[in-house]
Amino acid sequence: MRVSGRIKLTLVAVLALALALFAAYVWIALHWSYSDGERAGYIQKFSKKGWLCKTWEGELLLTTLPGVVPEKFEFTVRDEAVAQQLRLYPGKRVILSYAQHKGLPGSCFGDTDYFVDKVIIGQ
Repeated sequence: MRVSGRIKLTLVAVLALALALFAAYVWIALHWSYSDGERAGYIQKFSKKGWLCKTWEGELLLTTLPGVVPEKFEFTVRDEAVAQQLRLYPGKRVILSYAQHKGLPGSCFGDTDYFVDKVIIGQ
């Protein structure tokens, strides 16, 4: 084997290793949550958006006391069944169960770190 053939083979191996490490990092970031919890509030906005990677994005208004400016909780939904359920309740009080996944590259996985996996309709 010539020297240039070895260099090409080494470059291909290094590139394959880099891609495998990147894929492993993304898989770990998607399947291992940094934090998880629940938030209760009113669905203000929920839509599917993106040019190439369409994701469900929403805003939940967290209210504490009447007359207080509500805090906004932005979230992403990856599960189509949960997204279809949330589409039925704009303006309604819901409880969202979520997991936070930090460090995901780009916006193809979602615009936020908070991924909702369950919705409970509030009273």
